Amino acid sequence: MCRSLKEADGMASSLLSKRFAACANITKNVSSKFWWSGKIEKAREVLLSLKARRSEFKKIEKEIKRLHSYEVPEIIAIPIIMGSDDYLGWLKNSTKQK
Repeated sequence: MCRSLKEADGMASSLLSKRFAACANITKNVSSKFWWSGKIEKAREVLLSLKARRSEFKKIEKEIKRLHSYEVPEIIAIPIIMGSDDYLGWLKNSTKQK
C-alpha cells in the first residue's frame, strides 16, 4: 500500500525502469483498516501490485524501502501457482537486465 497515487506511480516507474518488475498495477481509493501503535487505524491508500520474478524480490524490497514514506511498508510476495507459457515467458523476458 502507498500513501498516495504519486508515491505509487513513482515506485512503479522506478521498479519498471530498472527491470525489477515486468508490470505494475495501481489501484486507487483502497479503504484499509489495520493495527498501528496499539490501536486500530483506518486510511485511504493506493495499492501497488507488481509482477516480477522471485529472484528480483530483494532488489524490489530494497527499492521500495528507499522510496516509501511508510515506516513499515507492505512488501509481500504471492506466488504464481500457474500461468500461461506465453505470459510467464513475457514476464521473464521483461525483467531481464539489459
